[in-house]
Amino acid sequence: MTVIVFIGVNVIGNPVEILVPPDADQAERLRVIAQLGLDKPLWVQYLSFLSGALHGDFGKSFVFSEPALQVILQRMPATLELAVCALLLAIVIGIPLGLYAGLKPDSIFAKAAMAGSILGFSLPSFWVGLLFIMVFAVQLGWLPSSGRGETRALLGIQWSFLTMDGLAHLVLPAFNLALFKVSLVMRLVRAGVREVLPQEYIKFARAKGLTERRVVFVHVLKNIMIPIVTVIGLEFGSTIAFSVVTESIFAWPGMGKLIIDSINMLDRPMIVAYLILIVFLFVTINLVVDLLYTVLDPRVRLESEG
Repeated sequence: MTVIVFIGVNVIGNPVEILVPPDADQAERLRVIAQLGLDKPLWVQYLSFLSGALHGDFGKSFVFSEPALQVILQRMPATLELAVCALLLAIVIGIPLGLYAGLKPDSIFAKAAMAGSILGFSLPSFWVGLLFIMVFAVQLGWLPSSGRGETRALLGIQWSFLTMDGLAHLVLPAFNLALFKVSLVMRLVRAGVREVLPQEYIKFARAKGLTERRVVFVHVLKNIMIPIVTVIGLEFGSTIAFSVVTESIFAWPGMGKLIIDSINMLDRPMIVAYLILIVFLFVTINLVVDLLYTVLDPRVRLESEG
């Protein structure tokens, strides 16, 4: 990935053309080029970057003149807050609706929910975000349309959800980001329920006289959780990595908006540091999901012991 980014940024443009004023003379241009280390061959720049990365130094941002990783970590809490809220909405809304649609597929409410999930898959997030702003911020005036609002410190980090103003600013972008996830979780849960209900162990559980609540929540839901946990874990990673559109529409000061600005300015250290951080995040999430398998499914523990 670092090789691709280094080559790609070098091919699509020269950051000096953006960073140096058009009226600057040749001496000023050469000074900036030498200061940024762009006067060296690309392979030398890449090896220098790798050497620094192994020591935790991803280089200085061309735009901010600060360590790239430090700038990204300053924006990370805003993106994490938005992604966690979107994921919680997907779980709280998607799992109950999918469970109901799977248990009572012929009911009008279940059919309406599944029809609504098609809209969640189909509607582009940028259009839905603009619609949310137009209706709830402009027409009704219920919620703010942009920014993060008032924040409060917790463990040395500023969070929006700790204040009422911050929560008001969080609602629209979180719902916009969660729309696709709700539809995905709902359809996944419904498919799992429809697949599990005819199984013999469900019939045996009912034959033993267990209550319907226990059958559903212990025998049905627990046995469909592995694919759901897998998808939710991957979607959490993708939400953090690709919340660019939502953050741009709602002017949310997170990593997504930062990476868009960095790409526009061809800020190579910032782009590479961001992508490496996202790769590390996905690897960590996959590890956590694999560990959750052993909690959810005893057969995984038995196979590992064997």
